[in-house]
Amino acid sequence: MSKKIFISCSLLSKEQTGSVEFQISHLTNRVLKLTDHLKFHSKDYSSQRGLWKILGKRKRLLSYLSQTNLTNYENLINKLNIRKLKMR
Repeated sequence: MSKKIFISCSLLSKEQTGSVEFQISHLTNRVLKLTDHLKFHSKDYSSQRGLWKILGKRKRLLSYLSQTNLTNYENLINKLNIRKLKMR
């Protein structure tokens, strides 16, 4: 899926393409595509390394979002089904 198509069908508006929420959703889309690719090409180590880098960046962005805006963090987690929320 090209970036323009992803932006048009994204949950967020086109004006927010630089926001943390959009970046996380875009990285999640890339993670899903790479994991699907790695199911068929399990020895593609350069793609595995790229996946690890994307996951690390998404993890840092999620951490930042949870520290700055907890409500947006929880909404995004629920929309993308990324993590299970810990009950406090």
